[in-house]
Amino acid sequence: MEIKKGEVFVWSRTFNEEDVSQFAELTGDKGLHHMERNKDGKVMVQGLLTASLGTKIGGDLNYIAKTMDSVYLRPVFSGDTIECELTLTKVKQKDDYKEVEFESVYRNQAGKEVLRGYSKGIIRD
Repeated sequence: MEIKKGEVFVWSRTFNEEDVSQFAELTGDKGLHHMERNKDGKVMVQGLLTASLGTKIGGDLNYIAKTMDSVYLRPVFSGDTIECELTLTKVKQKDDYKEVEFESVYRNQAGKEVLRGYSKGIIRD
């Protein structure tokens, strides 16, 4: 796969209550804020579920992460559409793989940042 520094990859999705419920069952993250509706009738999406949008792009690239850092800026709720934008900030060719680094920005449907991230890993040739 040919990739280069500066490339941008985007993926978005709208989270619903069923997503939050299934993630809670898989992970055990059943904090009340994820299980009970707020005054607007919504539940808060787990932070790692929000961050998982980037793993879809990583899977498409056959990316193997070594580190992943996330900074959560504001909550995400059921019904929110989140867009994840990953920018390839480093590509270094090795013998049979590439060392790569990504920066990510996640925005809600209002264009407000909800998460920023950074990841370092490899893509095998």
